[in-house]
This record gives sequence, C-alpha cells and structure tokens, in this order.
Amino acid sequence: MRQNVTFKDYAIVACGTMIPELNYLKANGFLDAKIILYTTPGLHQVPSELEKQLLKQLSAAKEHTKKIIIVYGGTYCYINMKDPYRTIDTVIDEMKADGFYISRTMVHNCIDMVASAEERDQIANGNKIWFCTPGWLKYRDLEFKGWDKATANENFPQYSGGATMLDPIGFFDQYMEENPEDILEFSDWMGIPLEAYNVSLDRIKNILIAAMDEGDRPKL
Repeated sequence: MRQNVTFKDYAIVACGTMIPELNYLKANGFLDAKIILYTTPGLHQVPSELEKQLLKQLSAAKEHTKKIIIVYGGTYCYINMKDPYRTIDTVIDEMKADGFYISRTMVHNCIDMVASAEERDQIANGNKIWFCTPGWLKYRDLEFKGWDKATANENFPQYSGGATMLDPIGFFDQYMEENPEDILEFSDWMGIPLEAYNVSLDRIKNILIAAMDEGDRPKL
C-alpha cells in the first residue's frame, strides 16, 4: 500500500452499507477525511429516495470542502426503471459546479469495493455463491426491507454454494461471538448457510486513492 496518502481536504459521501469498512479505515487513521456522510443502507431498492438523500448529502459536503468522493457503485446501486438512461453519474453530474472536485469510486457495487470479479471467481471456485459485505448482515432489515420469507425463497436457494461475506475488517468473527443467533436467523431466512472469507483492505484503499484528484494522489 502506498504511503503518505491523506484525505484531509476531502469529504466522503457514501452508501450506508459501507459504514463498517469506512469507519474501520477512519479509526485506523487511513481515511482522515474532513467529514464522512452516509445515505441510508438498502436504497438500491428505492432509487427516488437514494437520489434525494444523495443530493442532500452532497449539498452538505459542499459546505465543508470543495473536494468530494462519492463511495457508490455505478452499475447496481442506482437503477431507475422509469428512466433507464438516468444513472448515478447523471445525478452526480447535476451537482457538479465550478470550483468543486467531485468524483465517484469506479466500482460496480459494494461487493466490488472489497473484492474484484476475478477474486470472487477464485473464492467461488466454480460454485454459485451469493456474496455480501458486513453491512448486508448488520443492516439486513434495511437491505431487505419489504422482503418476506417467500421472497427470500425465490431468490437465495439458487445459490447452491451458499452465502459468503467478504470481510476485510474481522467483522464476522466478532459478530458471531456477540450475536451468533442473528447469523443463524439470517441463514435460516435465506435458506442457505452464511460464512466469511477474509479479504485484504488494499482494494478498497486503492479505489479510494484512485478517486482522488490526480494532484493529491501519492507518488509511486
């Protein structure tokens, strides 16, 4: 990992699903941003509310700094069925203004933030696996808001290899120690077992660095 990186001139606006990872990076001194603002987890299901909250947090971030990084994926996090040509980047572009640097993390979704498609293929080893991150367990009531057991039965059993949490922060082991019944309940609701796979923090760190203004990125 490259050294001498600082986010002290930046604000971060992120999906709440990423709270565990970003708070960990903040606590460990890597993500020393002026402020980190979140939208509610699970808003991929409600694009109109996602857009509303994203615009609100972007406006708030502008009050703190002229450099903003938006931690959102570009493929699956915002899908507007009423206007398929309206993407999350369209929403962001409408908020750009002279004198501000606003960028987005170049990933498909939160899963892609912590492990690349190639890494996930290696982990799956030919099995059909449903991947998630710590936020999907911690905020499952929001991530699956409106879902009942029947909806879960329609979606999860197809993943014959079970569910795997991509965990770069040791979240799963601590959660299992403190709330084992929650994991068992979640697995039972999905109808497939949930286990964890430890991944490095390097990918998410490099993605955040890549989203910085070119002049602020550390030199190789």
